[in-house]
Amino acid sequence: MAFDNPALDETREVLTRTRTIAVVGLSPDPDRPSYGVALYLKERGYHIVPVRPGVDEVLGQKAYASLLQVPFAIDLVNVFRQSRWISQHAGEAVLVGARGLWLQEGVIDDESAQRARNAGLFVVQDRCLLKEHRRAGLNEPATRRQRL
Repeated sequence: MAFDNPALDETREVLTRTRTIAVVGLSPDPDRPSYGVALYLKERGYHIVPVRPGVDEVLGQKAYASLLQVPFAIDLVNVFRQSRWISQHAGEAVLVGARGLWLQEGVIDDESAQRARNAGLFVVQDRCLLKEHRRAGLNEPATRRQRL
């Protein structure tokens, strides 16, 4: 059975409740998609947690070598890595008690996605978080959203 992504209403609800997003594979290079998506999310008020070995910080935030090293709660894990790594990251997302797992465009692992969903996580795969955030109508910068 193929994995089905959640409906837009459910995605909107989860993204509205989300505060802390760990970005696995977040590059310090501003030309990389992971950097642009994380910057967009940060500008909309989310706390971004870079997860990338060998990097001290990205976007002014301390970076961690793995999800298991993050010393505080994570709401959503957004993964910018090849599909072959998803089993590991999905397992770590479950272990750290994340509420959701988001696999970016081109990142697909039906088995790991279903395992994470069976463990109670909200799971999306093969979709860009930035694009879906906009599609859900949540694209206002944090300062403007807070005034509304």
